[in-house]
Amino acid sequence: MKITELLKKETIILDLEAGSKQEVLTELIGQLDQAGNLNDKDAFTKGILERESQSTTGIGEGIAIPHAKSSAVKNPAIAFGRSPGGIDYESLDGQPAHLFFMIAASEGANNDHLEALSRLSTFLMDEKFRKKILDATTKEEVLQAVTDKEAEVDAEEEPAKQAEASQKILAVTACPTGIAHTYMAAEKLSETAKEMGISIKVETNGSGGVKNRLTNKEIEEADTIIVAADTKVEMERFDGKPVIETGVGKAIHEATDLLERAVNNDAPIYHAEKSDSGSSEKEGRSGFYKHLMNGVSNMLPFVVGGGILIAISFFWGIESDNEFASMLSTIGGGKAFYLMVPVLAGFIASSIADRPGFAPGMVGGLIATTVTGAEGAGGGSGFLGGLIAGFLAGYVTLLIKKAFAGLPESLEGLKPVLFYPLFSIAITGLIMMTINPPLTKVYTGLSSFLEGMGGSNQILLGLILGAMMAFDMGGPVNKAAYTFGIAMLDAQNYTFIATVMAAGMVPPLGMALATTLFKNRFTKTEREAGKTAYALGASFITEGVIPFAAADPARVIPSIVAGSAVTGALTMMFDIALRAPHGGLFVIGLVDGGVSKVLLYLAAIIIGTVVTALLAGLLKKNVGKTA
Repeated sequence: MKITELLKKETIILDLEAGSKQEVLTELIGQLDQAGNLNDKDAFTKGILERESQSTTGIGEGIAIPHAKSSAVKNPAIAFGRSPGGIDYESLDGQPAHLFFMIAASEGANNDHLEALSRLSTFLMDEKFRKKILDATTKEEVLQAVTDKEAEVDAEEEPAKQAEASQKILAVTACPTGIAHTYMAAEKLSETAKEMGISIKVETNGSGGVKNRLTNKEIEEADTIIVAADTKVEMERFDGKPVIETGVGKAIHEATDLLERAVNNDAPIYHAEKSDSGSSEKEGRSGFYKHLMNGVSNMLPFVVGGGILIAISFFWGIESDNEFASMLSTIGGGKAFYLMVPVLAGFIASSIADRPGFAPGMVGGLIATTVTGAEGAGGGSGFLGGLIAGFLAGYVTLLIKKAFAGLPESLEGLKPVLFYPLFSIAITGLIMMTINPPLTKVYTGLSSFLEGMGGSNQILLGLILGAMMAFDMGGPVNKAAYTFGIAMLDAQNYTFIATVMAAGMVPPLGMALATTLFKNRFTKTEREAGKTAYALGASFITEGVIPFAAADPARVIPSIVAGSAVTGALTMMFDIALRAPHGGLFVIGLVDGGVSKVLLYLAAIIIGTVVTALLAGLLKKNVGKTA
């Protein structure tokens, strides 16, 4: 299928009116809908936005390829829009985008359609082709440029087989939707390898399935393998081989660096059984943090759902023996919260040792909360014990797996169903039974110490926790502060979770207010983002401030840290207690102490928000001025 069968005059806009990324998407979607290619405009818009939320489709070099595969597409099509002046599209290279190709693939699109779409992605890697499109004065010239490029590619003879190279490099590319980035990365790696005189074969994991699949023989003979993927690919086949793992965007923009690393054997050995424990290179995230976040993220539904139900039960009247309130408390505290620590431990362990680690992690977490060894410590070692149990179970399971690696192949099936659970649960359980009583004393002692803090010490702690919530906007420091708040919530100390939640709302709220008060300090795109930041801040989504911090970190980060620190200190000073672990302003009615405490909590948030807004307005320069 020709690309010109998908790209028509009716879906081309030579001069976009849009001035922002959102407006570009809206205008191109409208053009597809007007041309009769969509069944449901709103549903397709949702698909496009979901893809953008995973990673920007502004690939750099002035190009953006928003795309979605959806049942809302009646006829597969391509919409093209052009902006000679350029639009800030949050592209990977930070430069404005000029050429926009929106790909609309139907749910049942056949391979011909998908191959045509992927072909367009590879065409755009040709600078001469891009220039023709950019210089075209009519829609017909745009279509002719595409036709000429297709004819040029079709006319090319099968390239002569490369001479046997001294090294054999393999690669795998994959992106979440498998329409554009997958094939662009493959094309870039192939072209760069050709220029460098390197032998390479690239497997693509796209919407149409796996193409150019790597064979077992090729993998065995390969010197290095590059896996450029933003989604899961089959990795077990690379066990024992040098593997470079990276994102698909890196293959598009840093192909030369990746290939040089491959040629220089700068790659860790991949071990399938340890693939999740940090043995292979996963850029930008440490093994410890990844395992911890796997536990925390899977635990959060229990914390949020259970915690809010407990808070509602008090609001409803549990203290007056209200039966409905009692049921809510049992569901939230007796069941959901009861599972919190075992789930945390179970998913930490499974992150380390895969599925065999889950059972010993759950058992270890349950022992942490039930085997106390200390009178009056009904919650055991709580969150602290759960963390230790999770990592203990994970690494014990890895040792068990290694210990049984030499068993005869005939016993292979018994490993996951008998040997692994039996020995890992027994060893983890025995260790936790031994260490949990002293851990419980440490945990209860720490909780008592924190509860007994008052005056300036408590305010200082609130200031520190508040600053941590803003420092990296949802990163490891932010998560450490929030995890501490959850741990204290589990210990029935409700002031810390109130502090971290209030402080976490301030960064997006403060920058949103700054865009309202100081319009000349922000671009049009940032002012639009400010509207969204109000809602994100109110919902306790600290990450809503990231677009502002990414654009101007030197001025934004000090502003938000100061505002959040002030809010954290004030929340502690006002002795605010909140039983809900999430929800932002939507759960403010669950603050303990009645209307007066609710008003003080609001005051703390508002003051921090104003501090951030004023500092941002003071530090940032007018748009167009240099620093």
